[in-house]
Amino acid sequence: MTTHPHPTGEDADKPLIILVSSGYHLYREYLLDLVSGAGRVWLFLTQEPTWEKRYIVGHTVVDTLDVAAMTAAAKDLDGRHAVSGVLCWDEVRMVQTAELQQALGLPGTLPEAVGRCRDKHRTRTALAASGVPQAASVLVSSLEEAREAAAGIGYPVILKPRALGASFGVNAVADEAGLEAGYAEARGAEEDGVPFYEAGVLVEEYLVGDEISVDAALVDGELLPLFVARKISGFDPYFEETGHTVDAADPLLTDPALLDVLTRAHAATGYTTGITHTEVRLTADGPKIIEINARLGGDLIPYVGSVATGVDPGRVAVEVACGKRPDVAGTQRRVAAVHFLYPEADCVVSEVVVDEPALAAATNASGVLAGPGQELLLPPAGHVTSRYGYVVVEGASAAECDAAAETARQAMSVRAAATS
Repeated sequence: MTTHPHPTGEDADKPLIILVSSGYHLYREYLLDLVSGAGRVWLFLTQEPTWEKRYIVGHTVVDTLDVAAMTAAAKDLDGRHAVSGVLCWDEVRMVQTAELQQALGLPGTLPEAVGRCRDKHRTRTALAASGVPQAASVLVSSLEEAREAAAGIGYPVILKPRALGASFGVNAVADEAGLEAGYAEARGAEEDGVPFYEAGVLVEEYLVGDEISVDAALVDGELLPLFVARKISGFDPYFEETGHTVDAADPLLTDPALLDVLTRAHAATGYTTGITHTEVRLTADGPKIIEINARLGGDLIPYVGSVATGVDPGRVAVEVACGKRPDVAGTQRRVAAVHFLYPEADCVVSEVVVDEPALAAATNASGVLAGPGQELLLPPAGHVTSRYGYVVVEGASAAECDAAAETARQAMSVRAAATS
């Protein structure tokens, strides 16, 4: 994906923004690029920056899970440069970022509300208390409790870790015979920086219907949808997200039932100012909340949304971080999609082969996600790390995007290393 350098000198017209962690460059460099076009970025991260340097005006090496250390560093910075806002899109560091915003007296949502979004059980509890439509859910701490909960809800059920992102450990169980393996999958999933919960698995109702995500800006409780992404899933029963499609003219953007559920869900959690990525199932009984993430969407969804709508998610994120109501009106009406590429079977990569002329004719952007010697394991052994590349395509319709994605898919292939 092409990125554009921005001046790193002082620019009085742009607010100074602290960004807490930059993320994985293959998925987040475009976003730092866009943010640096709207604000001067001072980066807090745990090691010296590398690829980030072209987009930032400065940085501080600090433990980004240590709020006291970040607060001290931010106050020292604010003594030299006026800081206008704090921004983060790293799931693991969202609560710490909210605490930093609060300590500095800058716009944001209270840490306890961000925590309700971070912890899926607390999300469910808050939504239930306010009567927001969602899946039935039971928190369990053992296989026996999971059996009891599944029997009460009725098969099939979904098993998911309490506080992980990117669908890690999430799987569907069709009947009691598969429950033990499903519980082990959800219980065994872990991520650095995420606390271990003794009661760490949710057993949930299997909702039938299309799944979407909605990225939205909120300022003082007002919800402003940016774009709706319709999910492309695969590798059942593991809910692997293999792609996303955004239509600037999607009727869901103005659907009263969806907007009502989204507004009530955010109010229930207490989330008031920031960017969220909410996952929703469109059931026969209406939209129901899957989860609320207190950050911009991953999987390049904001980039795809910008291609389809013309809305700049970096600009919106900076304005919201400064407490300003952003203009979210789109400037174009296109359809765009991202498709992630997976090997046909588990393999060790020899190389990813790209037919550049064929690829260029079909795509807006593309990227290689795997290198020589990398092991790609399909779900459930692997997850998003199974991908060897991606393509972003655009067109006048979802069908045009699907056709372009198939052409692009033929232009990128993975060669497996020989095994002894």
